[in-house]
Amino acid sequence: MEFPKQFKRLIIMNTSLGTGDYPLSDGFLAWRAWAAKNPDMDIARLMKRSCPHLSMQEAESYSAPFPDMRYKAGVRRFPQLVPEFPNSAGAKISQASREFLSKEWKGKSFMAIGMKDPVLGPEVMNALRNQIAGCNVPMEVRSAGHFVQEWGEDIAARAIDYFEKVVG
Repeated sequence: MEFPKQFKRLIIMNTSLGTGDYPLSDGFLAWRAWAAKNPDMDIARLMKRSCPHLSMQEAESYSAPFPDMRYKAGVRRFPQLVPEFPNSAGAKISQASREFLSKEWKGKSFMAIGMKDPVLGPEVMNALRNQIAGCNVPMEVRSAGHFVQEWGEDIAARAIDYFEKVVG
């Protein structure tokens, strides 16, 4: 929203705006509690659980930036930083983003939803879709969980096709 002329397209996949003015999903609350209790989480195992089609080598590559527990501070802390209330730290910027996306966004948006995501799945994504002006009917990726980008080739092809037809 700071540079509206520099962006003409969005690809949105299993995310949300942390505005703090709607309840966090049960899935997110469970993830937040689990992350707090498991400071040395096994990143590769989490990726395999979410993306069973990944090879072990691919899943382990997600662990590379986290050689030991000290490097996982951000992964552990992130769920605690998601605004829970309208006056929570960070909520105002997400509220401004929602306002921009719903009233000022002039670009085109392509949304893909990992239908098996227990944290930011269909209900959360459809609520977000309703907040983005002109957002397309989402591509539903039935076998995908949270890391829907790991089903990337099909999503990328559909997004390119959508943008070529809609934007030209």
